[in-house]
Amino acid sequence: MRVALEEAGLAFQKGEIPVGAVLVKDGSILNKSHNLRETLKDPTAHAEILVLRTATDISDSWRLTGTTLYVTKEPCIMCTGAIVNSRIGRLVYGCKDIKAGAVDSLYNILDDKRLNHRVEVVSGVLEDECAALLKRFFRERR
Repeated sequence: MRVALEEAGLAFQKGEIPVGAVLVKDGSILNKSHNLRETLKDPTAHAEILVLRTATDISDSWRLTGTTLYVTKEPCIMCTGAIVNSRIGRLVYGCKDIKAGAVDSLYNILDDKRLNHRVEVVSGVLEDECAALLKRFFRERR
């Protein structure tokens, strides 16, 4: 999660919403990224999506089984759908997103038993640090 926070810091420096993501398999980092929606002018350029895109190129498969995705903020609907569809094994996230969170806060997509894939979820890791960076970003924008 510390590496994901570093990525979030890079997003902050670029004027992007400070969210970072890191994908790990067997203790090694496969890829890391941060939000780039403004930079790329792409509504899908969330940290999680960017990490998954590159990881599938590296692994030469859309299936990312046996991986853990670390994200500083609870993923949205789009990113949660990508997590399910890419077959990620575990999601670890920092702080909740009460306005758009699709894991625990607003929706519970990963807990939907109708879906064909289950993802283990761990929340609240470095929660205060993750939330503080987001709060600082939005406070400075207002």
